[in-house]
Amino acid sequence: MKSFLIIGMGSLGHHLCRELTNVGGEVMVADKNETALQDILPLTVSAKVCDCTKPEVIESFGVEEFDACFVCVGNSFQNCLEITDLLKTYGAKKVYSAADRDIEPKFLLRNGADKVIYPEQDIARRIAGMESSNSIFDCINISDDYAIFEIEVLDKWVGKSIIDIDFRKRYNLNIIAYKIGDEVHPELSGDYVFKEDEHILVLGHKKDVEKVIK
Repeated sequence: MKSFLIIGMGSLGHHLCRELTNVGGEVMVADKNETALQDILPLTVSAKVCDCTKPEVIESFGVEEFDACFVCVGNSFQNCLEITDLLKTYGAKKVYSAADRDIEPKFLLRNGADKVIYPEQDIARRIAGMESSNSIFDCINISDDYAIFEIEVLDKWVGKSIIDIDFRKRYNLNIIAYKIGDEVHPELSGDYVFKEDEHILVLGHKKDVEKVIK
C-alpha cells in the first residue's frame, strides 16, 4: 500500500486526498488551519495542524518514508517554494508542487519539485477534451500527448471480444477498465465481450483516440 503526504488542504488538497484514498492509498495531511482539516479527517491516517515552512516540522514527518509528497499551498508562492525545498532537503522521494501562474514552474523545479501541477490548466484541458467530441465522457491528461479517455463502446464492437477486435494492435490503445454507470471494473481479459451502452477507459496517444472516435 502506498503512502502520501499532502501539505495544504484547500480545494486541490481535498480532491487529492479523496482520490488517493479511493485508490487504496494511505494519506497524511497537514495545514496551518485546523478548520481546513475537519471534514477530511475520516479519510486520513494522520492530520497535523502546523506551519510546514519550519524545517523541524518537515523533519518530524519522516518525509523519506512517503511514496510521494504534494505541496498544495495556494495562498503563498513563497511558502510553496520553501516547503518544496524542505521536502527535498529531508529526503522526500517525489515532490509534486502546485503552480498558479506560468512563471512559477521554473522556480519550483529549481527548488526540488519533481513535477509541477497546474490545477486550472488541467481542468481546462479536461473540459476541452470532453467537449471536443460527443463520444468522450471524461479525460485525464497524463502528459501533453497522452491521456486516459472514457469513451463509449462503438456499435461495431458490440458482441465482440477484445481479442476478436485485436484492439491493442488495431488502435494502438490500451483498455484499462470498463465502466457501467458509475462503477469502474478494471478486471479485463482478452475474451471480454463489449456490450451496448457501455463505456471503456483507454490509455494512449491523443491522436490515436481521435482516430477511433471520428
